[in-house]
Amino acid sequence: MYKVGFFTESGYEGKIDRNTNPNIRTDSAWVSATDATHHPLPQLLHLPDNLYDVGVMIIPKNRRDIMKHPIIENYKRVCKKVTIMQESYYNYWQDSPIDEQIWYFNFLTEMDLIFCHNHTDVKYYNGLTNVPCELMPTLMLTDNLVPRHESGNGVIIGGNWTKDYGGFDSYQVALEITDDITAITTGRMKKEEEQMLKHVPWVMWREWIDILSQYKYGVQLSTAAAGQFQLNCSYHGIPCIGYSNLNTQYTLHPLTTVDVGDIGQAKKIARWLKDESFYDDCMISTQELFEKLYTEEAFQKHWKDVMKLLGVHDGQN
Repeated sequence: MYKVGFFTESGYEGKIDRNTNPNIRTDSAWVSATDATHHPLPQLLHLPDNLYDVGVMIIPKNRRDIMKHPIIENYKRVCKKVTIMQESYYNYWQDSPIDEQIWYFNFLTEMDLIFCHNHTDVKYYNGLTNVPCELMPTLMLTDNLVPRHESGNGVIIGGNWTKDYGGFDSYQVALEITDDITAITTGRMKKEEEQMLKHVPWVMWREWIDILSQYKYGVQLSTAAAGQFQLNCSYHGIPCIGYSNLNTQYTLHPLTTVDVGDIGQAKKIARWLKDESFYDDCMISTQELFEKLYTEEAFQKHWKDVMKLLGVHDGQN
């Protein structure tokens, strides 16, 4: 079996224990589902040659420290095939100082493959770099999880009041359903938001999934990134209103997806969701699509297909 190394800013080393880890968010789910071994990025400097058949790296938003080290040279030394996973929305890195932008672009062009969140991102990165690009579908591990079987009547919005999260727009759409609105908490939450609506505190992923099950509706009108909120809603059968440039939105919630910026249509759908018949159609549809498209088995099949494209096959040492 081929060996996979995963490299991120996280501090742990080794494989994921999915039975005891309460915080298996998307990146940890990828590590587990690919049976990868994880290393903190600086550890690359100390690993032996050709340790892994393929490497997957996520460059942190704060790149200044790793730019001081010969990361690309050591990455290629340790891994026979080198890939990078898109971080955040497609062009977030262009808010960085120019030297960081150039460093990141050059890093991308050295890759054998770029993994992307969404089909729109694949087009962007391939066009920018001419490097082959493939999707890395957002993944949630459902071991020991219990899907929603009853809920309250509230709306949960998937972001705070910033441009990237689209919290203000999501709040305006949610008001078409009810004023019982709760938002998630991120590191970019503005203090004034606490006066406007309730918030779910920052919790471990496993607890978040249980908290989410208490809500009836989801809204996230944000920039397109991993789409974990839409995926988590789908698992619970919670209809989510969101934009069409996000894979987990348009594939899992086709009845509640709108074009980017179409707030008017989003408000119409919000009002339609108060009709129990339409709501039930949305709920059943998204649960069925989750089971068809976003199970761990579906992810692993896709992963194996991508490995074949890279020339990495079972049995390779």
